Amino acid sequence: MGPRIGPVGMEPQMTDKDTKAMMGTEDTPGDKASPDSQDLRPSVFHSIKFFVLCHSLLQLAQLMISGYLKSSISTVEKRFGLSSQTSGLLAAFNEVGNTTLIVFVSYFGSRVHRPRLIGCGAILVALAGLLMTLPHFISEPYHYDRTSPGDMPQDFEASLCLTTTSAPAPTPSNGSSCSSYTEAQHLAAVGIMFMAQTLLGVGSVPIQPFGISYIDDFAHGNNSPLYLGILFAVTMMGPGMAYGLGGLMLRLYVDIDRMPEGGISLTSKDPRWVGAWWLGFLISAVAVALAATPYFFFPREMAKEKDELHFRRRVLAIVSKGKDSSEQTPEESPKKQDGLAQIAPDLTVVQFIKVFPRVLLRTLRHPIFLLVVLSQVCVSSMVAGMATFLPKFLERQFSITASYANMLIGCLSIPSAIVGIVVGGILVKRLHLGPMRCSVLCLLGALFCLLFTLPLFFMGCPTHQIAGIFHRPGSQPGLESFPGCMEPCACPPDDFNPVCDPSTGVEYLTPCHAGCTTRVVQEALNKSQVFYTNCSCVAGGGPVPAGSCDSACSHLVLPFMLLISLGAAMASVTHTPSFMLILRGVKKEDKTLAVGIQFMLLRVLAWMPSPVIHGSAIDTTCVHWDWSCGRRAVCRYYDHDLLRTRFIGLQFFFKTGSLACFALIMAILRQQGKEEGTKVVTCPGLQQQPLMSGPEKKPEESRV
Repeated sequence: MGPRIGPVGMEPQMTDKDTKAMMGTEDTPGDKASPDSQDLRPSVFHSIKFFVLCHSLLQLAQLMISGYLKSSISTVEKRFGLSSQTSGLLAAFNEVGNTTLIVFVSYFGSRVHRPRLIGCGAILVALAGLLMTLPHFISEPYHYDRTSPGDMPQDFEASLCLTTTSAPAPTPSNGSSCSSYTEAQHLAAVGIMFMAQTLLGVGSVPIQPFGISYIDDFAHGNNSPLYLGILFAVTMMGPGMAYGLGGLMLRLYVDIDRMPEGGISLTSKDPRWVGAWWLGFLISAVAVALAATPYFFFPREMAKEKDELHFRRRVLAIVSKGKDSSEQTPEESPKKQDGLAQIAPDLTVVQFIKVFPRVLLRTLRHPIFLLVVLSQVCVSSMVAGMATFLPKFLERQFSITASYANMLIGCLSIPSAIVGIVVGGILVKRLHLGPMRCSVLCLLGALFCLLFTLPLFFMGCPTHQIAGIFHRPGSQPGLESFPGCMEPCACPPDDFNPVCDPSTGVEYLTPCHAGCTTRVVQEALNKSQVFYTNCSCVAGGGPVPAGSCDSACSHLVLPFMLLISLGAAMASVTHTPSFMLILRGVKKEDKTLAVGIQFMLLRVLAWMPSPVIHGSAIDTTCVHWDWSCGRRAVCRYYDHDLLRTRFIGLQFFFKTGSLACFALIMAILRQQGKEEGTKVVTCPGLQQQPLMSGPEKKPEESRV
């Protein structure tokens, strides 16, 4: 039987000779009797430190590829004509495969070659990333002006006001002229992306759990927390790097590999701009594949690290103070067979499936565990919606580019969340917080997070006036000033090439809708600015510049992001203390499975539905939809005030739910404390009550 992590008290039984012999029997196929240190020293793959380094890089790359879609969600919507509800479903679809298989990790954990399974999962993640880029290569080049023929520069004359006699008949707005091949191509591209997201979730299943258990098994007991801390610290940089990569890639044009001969006249500020969203997936997939290579050379089991063996007595003294409730003597080991994590290796798959619901219901009956999980569901729902649609929200609300929005999130929000997690852990450690004080810290973090959300309802830009679509009360009239100004024009109803009248702040769907008949290009300092003149719907006939009208309150984006980042930091402070409440709220033998149930419920109740809920709420604020092949495609214009109210309102709702759960937890703990204080503690069975440990209450609450 291979080495498994055991109680600290059993460590003296393993001598250095036994360790080497165990290593030789596992990894040396030939003579296994007396391997010496010279056989072990040359191989770097027998070092747990090198495994920690490799696993940190792998999880960093894996989270980067998982989070990259969120950084380019609005770009994917524009490129493939998706609604926010559909894009939210796409972003959440990687949780489907992940949730389906994560339950079996505790069953297969001790029966497989963990490093190789991690490597296979990482290769699958890399293949999923490559599959995400496939729709770009099988789709036709992006035409930001669908009415222009392929042999002339886009938006040259197609969007101008032409007389009815000289212009071709406009295509119907329902897209009935769309060919069946184009529609099939679109469905294939979207289906491939959903398949890639599913494979991404499946490939991610073994990476984190098997990596953590492998480190915990073969690292010295005193080094394991340090290694796991390094692992999590490096891993948390992954989402930030994903947004940073998105910010860089979206500055490049989507068809950078097949630019049209006449070039393009778009800038990244143009609402029709589509960045090279696929390039980030390609880079991330290569990074994951490179990080996965070493795992095929690690042994199934390695010698337990012995760097700190001569400090064993001091380590045992420290550990015994902080982990009295979790220690176990050799005599107790055979008796503790109630937990599923302990008996899983002895069960068949069918028996495992039959036992799991019973243990699940037993765990959910703990009120503290249930309330903590519900609070984390609320927090995770808020984070999932914010991570998926905050870049798009910033683009629409403050009229900034997708690249700039990603840079703001990657440089402000993600680091603030990391700092919050670290601060929460430091407070729990330094102040020796027990369950009651952990609940107070969680309550304060949720309260301040909620307070930082209130000003966000009032920080935003109203929708500017859009001729024929949106009229802001109190603003100057649009087409009403020039009745019939565009009647002689044959304007395509499904074209989108916005222009802005700077004198009135009115935006028109196309130069044709503004009655413009002439296009002028001004070259200056390697930049070309397009203007339209002779516009019958504009006072003085123009000129009017191409592109949407500038926002009057774009300067509010930095204060807005500052409040978002502070709220993220406060919410992240609750991460460690809430996790400690879960560990103190269940029986000792159920702790391992309780953590697995926690992550499973978070996926099912938060990470899967939340992006769809937020996307559906965003879709309800749309005032002008683009149509493609008879179906509703991407939204062109939103009601900004309604968008801000509903998006921030959802965040406020989830934060309020988290605050209420933490308040109930504190009330229950206070009531349990009063009841415990009135009893004469004589029954040894109280040691297994949630969050109370009878005679050992003081050591239990003195340290986490």
